Amino acid sequence: MANLNWSGIFPAMLTPFHEDGTLNFEMLSINIEAQLEAGIHGLIFAGSLGEASVLTTDEKFELLTYALKAVRGRVPVLLNLTENTTDDAIAFAKKAEQLGADGLMVLPPMRYRGDDREVVAYFRAVAQSTALPILVYNNPVDYATYISLDMFEELLEEPTIQAVKESTRDLTNITRLRNRFGDRLKILGGVDTIFLESLLLGADGVVGGLVDGFPKETFAIYDLAKKGEVAKAVEIYRWFMPLLELDIHPKLVQYIKLAASKVGLSTPYTRAPRLELIGEEKERINKIIDDALASRPKL
Repeated sequence: MANLNWSGIFPAMLTPFHEDGTLNFEMLSINIEAQLEAGIHGLIFAGSLGEASVLTTDEKFELLTYALKAVRGRVPVLLNLTENTTDDAIAFAKKAEQLGADGLMVLPPMRYRGDDREVVAYFRAVAQSTALPILVYNNPVDYATYISLDMFEELLEEPTIQAVKESTRDLTNITRLRNRFGDRLKILGGVDTIFLESLLLGADGVVGGLVDGFPKETFAIYDLAKKGEVAKAVEIYRWFMPLLELDIHPKLVQYIKLAASKVGLSTPYTRAPRLELIGEEKERINKIIDDALASRPKL
């Protein structure tokens, strides 16, 4: 079993499409290089922001294979696992390992909302099927499943379960997790609008959204926070906040793709049922992005 260094910035990578809806690997390559150049620490593919819900299983593995070639071992490459059945989840984990993934981010079972016992059994079955390190995604706001401390107590019996993407939006949970599990469970803040607060409370790192378009600014905030230069971090963070708020909306994919496309790091295209922004909403989101670009801090 490999151990990942679960510290630093792990972008939840966008999946760029051509206008006809096919995968745009050229643009993906541009974004990967921008992330690495900024100093990020790992990449997560085919997550919610990567439009997992509209990608085929084959496409997820295509993204993984392409990313592994492009990254060439410079940072860990993780694949997101989001399946409806335990059997499919196990098959997916085994295939990701076979293709060379460095780790998995695993969501609770989709569609069927399991009770605590069922959710624990699902995660443990996946963990027992692979040697890959696992990041458990705890996001009760968007996925209706809350993974409690008692559930983590059971999950951590599996050595491959090593980290949590903490998206409960309850900052006290970081301290509860740390008090209960010490360093056995690494904590990655999973909500853009509280990512600095998460780091200051002792999170090991962050899984970010707006980092897709703004890797250097995200890295600067992380770096300053780690060095204890909090006032400087806060200054950049305040500039960043209107953009970060794009991450906590049901249309985060459209919004963040639009932002990243304005800085040449994505295309704006999404797959249906997501549609292009129109009218007042389009104007409002464009204005938020354009205002931020006009006052972008000198790093």
